Amino acid sequence: MSVAVKLPTVLRPFAGGAERVEVDVSGEPTVASVFAALEAEHPALRRRLTDDQGALRRHVNVFLGNDNIRDLNALDTLLSEGDELLILPSVAGG
Repeated sequence: MSVAVKLPTVLRPFAGGAERVEVDVSGEPTVASVFAALEAEHPALRRRLTDDQGALRRHVNVFLGNDNIRDLNALDTLLSEGDELLILPSVAGG
């Protein structure tokens, strides 16, 4: 199954400059399996998206459509063929 992941400008250098990455997942199609496949293809993204325990970093927001995955089942959110995830880091400042 294939899922698209849209990356913000700040993360693109860690994915070879790609704005959008198609990730093939086998097994249960969850956000966690997409992240595992994405991080396997682009290891530099690993520490920017997840912590040492594999949990989503606090400052990283991931959207499936209009829904933040934190409001769904977080990394266990099930995905369907053709879904697209949007990764948005939190922005701080004043």
